Amino acid sequence: MLDVDGTAGRIGKTRGRNPMMHDHGKSDGSVVAAKHSNKATDVAAEGVEPRGPTKGNTSQQNTPRTQSRNHGVPSELERVREVARRDKDAKFTALFHHVTVDRLRSAFGALRRSAAAGVDGVTWKQYSNDLEDNLRDLHERLHRGGYRAKPSRRVFIPKPDGSQRPLGVASLEDKVVQRAVVEVLNAIYEVDFLGFSYGFRPGRSQHMALDALATGIRRKKVNWVLDSDIRGFFDAIPHEWLVKFIEHRIADRRLLRLIRKWLNAGVIEDGVKTWTTTGSPQGATISPLLANIFLHYVFDLWVAQWRRQHARGEMIVVRYADDTVLGFQHEDDARRFWAELGSRMSKFGLELHSTKTRLLRFGTLASLQCKERGERKPGTFGFLGFTHACGKTREGRFKLVRLTSRKRMAARVKAIRVALHRGRHRPVPVQGAWLRRVVMGYFAYHAIPTNGHRLQVFRDEVTKAWSHALRRRSQRHRMPWSRMHSLAERWIPRPRILHPWPDERFDARTRGRSPVR
Repeated sequence: MLDVDGTAGRIGKTRGRNPMMHDHGKSDGSVVAAKHSNKATDVAAEGVEPRGPTKGNTSQQNTPRTQSRNHGVPSELERVREVARRDKDAKFTALFHHVTVDRLRSAFGALRRSAAAGVDGVTWKQYSNDLEDNLRDLHERLHRGGYRAKPSRRVFIPKPDGSQRPLGVASLEDKVVQRAVVEVLNAIYEVDFLGFSYGFRPGRSQHMALDALATGIRRKKVNWVLDSDIRGFFDAIPHEWLVKFIEHRIADRRLLRLIRKWLNAGVIEDGVKTWTTTGSPQGATISPLLANIFLHYVFDLWVAQWRRQHARGEMIVVRYADDTVLGFQHEDDARRFWAELGSRMSKFGLELHSTKTRLLRFGTLASLQCKERGERKPGTFGFLGFTHACGKTREGRFKLVRLTSRKRMAARVKAIRVALHRGRHRPVPVQGAWLRRVVMGYFAYHAIPTNGHRLQVFRDEVTKAWSHALRRRSQRHRMPWSRMHSLAERWIPRPRILHPWPDERFDARTRGRSPVR
């Protein structure tokens, strides 16, 4: 188990010089300038999983850790990472020079080519026509202070519950710069973030969060689950608090000025531009990192301290962005935490969702306890698209059952039905090949143990939707069920479990060195 705790020696503290400039005169060749904060307090220790090399298009370290071709000389970002790891109180004063043309080029290559254009209307293909000149011009504007962040274009996408989720579509240059800055900041914050935070982090995924939650419920003394959700989190983040939290680690004035530009750029909706003092648009490349930084200080460090100092029994925590599930051994612990969590959120301008945040009896003894009290069977809760329920094995022991959320499956089937009717004029093999890709992509995420029945239901619903679309091609259709069954067997794959049991994968990934949180 690795611990995020303690502090290291004082490194790279600048005296009597411009804090925006890095020090070229050090004997070790370091380009990292850092200084200590005035209030040097111990950061709450938190056990985390061992971290391997980060994965992702622009989040990978750009030199190997081992002594090989580069004779063991670490990259600039690796040196930043080492300083951040050794000294939890260090403030980094010289980071902006890491936003290089090469890093901007790498960030551009990682963008999705078919992504929607922002308010400037520039697409990936248009920008790539004169890429090198565009990147050099962008780099020059960034470093002389001539770069201007553009407002995001507000669009709405439907949610499974029928409501709409607001997204902000950034301009292409904003996406490029944000992705490059995220890579630089990840070198610091990936060292700071705690182990139970999984959302939008390099080398971590939704299935890792699901594995940790399932393993914790099965192995720890969990009798109560608090399923919490923050109301309109991404639109409610106070800019003032967010910048204060960033300044705990970042003292590079140019980088801070750039982040403020993105926060204050505003949004354009129906041709009307609005400015806000809260929120970071969902869809912006920098927003997930800013959200994790905010919740790291508002929630993660606080809940780690609460668990050590106030919890009487065992307690587990798994957070993915603003969606958090906590497990408790004792009901009074759960209720005290719930009350204090609401106060903690309101202090920083946030609010728990009244209908989505709830406490329920859940765990290995939940069914027996409900039976003894004459209550109904234990409740269920949703997390990352799956409904979690208490089940039993054939021997009568507890089994965590995870099923695809009915709302999510219904929304997916509806989208497939609409797409099929729009393209029902296309040849059957073209439709079948498209359906195969869609269904295989769905199974790639949802094909987990205990979810086989819901996978079969999904396949059956897709088959019915395809049959209905084919029969609408003509008033005298020739699509009996015998032929439809043959088409489904040819094009629509049958469900099979693709993921291992969560505790097996959790143990394989952590190699037994990380206790369940």
